[in-house]
Amino acid sequence: MTGDNNSPDTSPDAIRPEPWSSGQVTVTRTGESARDADPRRWWGLVIIALAQLMVVLDATIVNIALPSAQADLGMTDGNRQWVITAYTLAFGGLLLLGGRIADLVGRKRTFVIGLIGFAAASALGGAATTAGMLFGARALQGVFAAVLAPSALSLLTTTFTDPKERGKAFGIYGALAGSGSAIGFIVGGLLTEYLDWRWCLYVNVPIAVIAVFGALALLHDSPVQAGARLDVPGVLLGCGGLVAIVYGFAEAEPRGWTDPLVLSLFAGGVALLAAFVWWQARAPMPLLPLHIVKDRNRAGCFLTMALAVIGMFGLFLFMTYYLQVILEYSPVLTGLAFLPLTAAIIIGSTQIAARLLNHVAPRVLMGPGALLATIGMVLLTRLTVHSSYASEILPALILMGLGMGLIFMPVFATATAGVAPQDSGVTSATVNTSQQVGGSIGTALLNTIATSSSAAYITAHLTDPAQRDLVTREGVVHGYTVAIWWAAAIMLMAGLVATLMVTAKAPKHGAPHETPTPEPVT
Repeated sequence: MTGDNNSPDTSPDAIRPEPWSSGQVTVTRTGESARDADPRRWWGLVIIALAQLMVVLDATIVNIALPSAQADLGMTDGNRQWVITAYTLAFGGLLLLGGRIADLVGRKRTFVIGLIGFAAASALGGAATTAGMLFGARALQGVFAAVLAPSALSLLTTTFTDPKERGKAFGIYGALAGSGSAIGFIVGGLLTEYLDWRWCLYVNVPIAVIAVFGALALLHDSPVQAGARLDVPGVLLGCGGLVAIVYGFAEAEPRGWTDPLVLSLFAGGVALLAAFVWWQARAPMPLLPLHIVKDRNRAGCFLTMALAVIGMFGLFLFMTYYLQVILEYSPVLTGLAFLPLTAAIIIGSTQIAARLLNHVAPRVLMGPGALLATIGMVLLTRLTVHSSYASEILPALILMGLGMGLIFMPVFATATAGVAPQDSGVTSATVNTSQQVGGSIGTALLNTIATSSSAAYITAHLTDPAQRDLVTREGVVHGYTVAIWWAAAIMLMAGLVATLMVTAKAPKHGAPHETPTPEPVT
């Protein structure tokens, strides 16, 4: 910052930095308080949260429905993965573009467009008569999710600027981001068992319709940056690199890590991202201004998010298979088994993290949160083919949920704090990108570890053909526990990164009516 603070301007038009900013500052009017804000902003939060929940749970809601969809549409085992991969590829690869479009066109407008497009793609997928039609619909869902998700987080960032209210709003948002995947399993199980797999897609249509009308009535947008242009070379390099990386991890699971296609995708993705960084330092209007990722706190939040999601996907992926295949739970019962995890995430995010973040530094929540989640995962490494849900699984899920709630809320709040309004969309997209890429890495890496460990165990212990079924089941569980050990180590690494890199202080918490001391901004 530059300027003279000897004679501060205390007029109503004075501008000040966000109370817990780092890097670029958000310009707000002095004296603006919770009392002066839109009285309908909390209803607006409901709409934002509804849209975010729809996007997050759609990454997993189809998982439980996949066997039914495969049988109905005649998919082969080799191509069924595209129901998941088509969504994650488009979503993860296009997030940066979606975030920048939100900054250029207007966040409310892109939010509504994203909702309408997502609903239309969901309806198309639900009505699919061929596997290719379903794959295409899922890719379209990912495209519109890449527009919708950063718009939602950006609207939340610009709507809630008062520190106390910001904590509550991000607590709710963090709870949904952390529990959305688990909720997807629950909803997917209910819809698949009692209705039809197609309703796992149709369900998005009424949700989106409600959200569209709510957005038009309740949400407000800040002025669009005049004269701004889209960085086309940045789009090609950045989105191309992300698509290659995400696709590489998706293909690593069925093909193996040394497959030529997988290695080529990784090499190409790294090269494109390296060229992207080089170009962003020189572009007149970069897709991702490098000051966003150079900031220590934001970089720490992005890395913490990616590592934590890798660990979290270890839990969701293996517990779903464990409950259904080993313990032989129904889809509905499997979904309900995740309810304590969802409840714990909500409590950790809204009742603990949101209340404490106004008084303690973010890393004081994120570090212990990762430790709690790690302990929960370590408990799950003791699973056997006969484990009890109440005594062995439930305590681990509760610890994991509380830990994730303590991580997600401060990550979202800190990563988006103090960002200039014209960069809020792309910053929100970067947070979502780290989450999506982390999920792709987690799915591929941990599943590969589990599969290879299971195969080695079965080979070493199958000495009596009469015991094949038991040894196979034990081998599968052994593979899960080995992978969960790795997930626990990665989660612990997330806590270490948060503790060492995220040095932001607690947000200043003054009375809403107090006029803050203004500072000039550059």
